[in-house]
Amino acid sequence: MNLLAFAARRLAGAVVLLVLLSAAVFAATAVLPGDAVSAVAGVDASETQRAEVRAELGLDRPAVQRYADWAAGAVRGDLGRGFVGERPVADVLATRLPNSLLLAGLTLAVTAPLATLLGLWTGLRGGVADRVVSTSAQILAAVPEFVVAALLVAVLAVWLEVLPRVSVIPLGGTPLDVPDALVLPVLTLSAVGLAVATRLLRASVADTAARPYCEAARLNGVRGVRLAVRHILPNAAGPAVQALTLTTGALVGSAVVVENVFDYPGIGRELQLAVAARDVPMVQGIATALVAVMLAVLLLGDVCARLLRAREGHGR
Repeated sequence: MNLLAFAARRLAGAVVLLVLLSAAVFAATAVLPGDAVSAVAGVDASETQRAEVRAELGLDRPAVQRYADWAAGAVRGDLGRGFVGERPVADVLATRLPNSLLLAGLTLAVTAPLATLLGLWTGLRGGVADRVVSTSAQILAAVPEFVVAALLVAVLAVWLEVLPRVSVIPLGGTPLDVPDALVLPVLTLSAVGLAVATRLLRASVADTAARPYCEAARLNGVRGVRLAVRHILPNAAGPAVQALTLTTGALVGSAVVVENVFDYPGIGRELQLAVAARDVPMVQGIATALVAVMLAVLLLGDVCARLLRAREGHGR
């Protein structure tokens, strides 16, 4: 199967999965206790007022019909308006999603080179260094994100007082206007991402180093940096790309937690507020956008890994 056909097949599968996951999000929101009526009408509203608000919001219609209408609008680019504040969902995405993408991009810029170096070093050296780094990565991967965030706040914000405790962004500004506000969220996500990526890359490097062509290179006197650069890194590139894309997927879930811990103005923070308010259109739009971004990253990673594997096959 050529690369174009492979990409087309993956894209079709991603679209189907996006539809199924958006329906699952809608269904999960529909079965949660409570709804947006209490948030809009108030807890002291009479049953008549609640019924009027429910009809106004369209919540008196069957869930299947509501989802079908939402999906039809989404195809046209209309994600509707939130129940709370009647903000257009597309406007919220346009405002908040770039902040989250910036956070993810900075995290990957920190994580990718460090994970590559650690994975290469431990995968080639083995022994005590491998055990120490692998065990540390395993322990760090098991620690919840909010615990990592709390420890960093305690040390860097409370004890040393070198960074702000929360990510306060001026009204109308961007996170780039306050670089200090990005440091703690990026460090937290980098710690989580580094733990995952290092373990995956270490396994890829160790597997590549054990292959016959690497053993033959060693017998011919190729060792050290030369062996890594000429034989291991090019042939481990495909699995390394897939490892980094899986790390990116893990960062999506971690970002939701981290943004709420630091009050970072990203899409994860908006998602948490929308879930608390039972704001179905906002939850549906944000969750679907996050799924679409993650599927796009995984698709790009699969295509790049396929291309690198093809070059690897031609290169040997």
